[in-house]
Amino acid sequence: MGQVPDHRLIDGKAVRVEILEGVAAYISSVGGGDKVGYLASISIGDNPEVAIYIRNQAFGAKAAGIRFEQKLWPAEITLEECKRCILELNDDPEVLGVILQRPVPDHINVRSLQSAIHPLKDVEGMSPTSIGNIVYSDVALAPCTAAASVELIKRTGLALEGLEVVMIGHSEIVGKPIAFLLMAEGATVTVCHHMTRNLAMHSRRADVVVVAVGKAHLIGADMIKPGAAVIDIGINQIVDNDGTTRIVGDVDTDEVINVAGWITPVPGGVGPVTVAILMRNATIAHQRQRAAGWI
Repeated sequence: MGQVPDHRLIDGKAVRVEILEGVAAYISSVGGGDKVGYLASISIGDNPEVAIYIRNQAFGAKAAGIRFEQKLWPAEITLEECKRCILELNDDPEVLGVILQRPVPDHINVRSLQSAIHPLKDVEGMSPTSIGNIVYSDVALAPCTAAASVELIKRTGLALEGLEVVMIGHSEIVGKPIAFLLMAEGATVTVCHHMTRNLAMHSRRADVVVVAVGKAHLIGADMIKPGAAVIDIGINQIVDNDGTTRIVGDVDTDEVINVAGWITPVPGGVGPVTVAILMRNATIAHQRQRAAGWI
């Protein structure tokens, strides 16, 4: 007899499957992957951590019926050469979207490079234009991790209007976009960071706590209001006393699950949904490119 699923754990893998099925249906409806073009994944230099992300994205693209091509550029490439290559991808009608894998070498200004990607091909939602659109509640092409977090909050069934949310972490690609996405949905958002005084005072009053700081087990049970939803974006590698390595989040899940109404596991929570959102963004990019007369 199998183990009974814990209803408090939000199953990101199941959400991923559902989203990818919707993407696959859309791709089929417009003539299949050969008609919509391909996703160009750019890696600069050889990085084993990046290889994991690329593998997951390629798997998601295959499930969605979208072509996926890896482009490995040498680590010594200049910023100007990178921009020239990106402009060529922008102009190529076969390219549906451009994905810039992080990190990039120190001599490459990632913001400058991200700005070179045309907003209509920015399937990651990471260009300054895409992030700026969120301020005006144009949230269709939002950063994937941020959009995945909001998607998982919605899966709890909680009404976002008036919801008290505490966002712990204020990075440009996760924390800040999540705050703006939730405000666009009508939530009341407090953003906390490393200079926040008495973090627990804020987190204990929240209906939803979202955490993205990269510090293992930062959030304990005493920091969460009973019944609250907890979205854990953190990915941290720790070594146990016996020498085994584990991936854990920013939340002490084993403790917090006894207090929270819902919680995302790490791994298996936000990560799988992030890849699915990337593919959903690709369908939005296709629709916008078609509306603009590009295809």
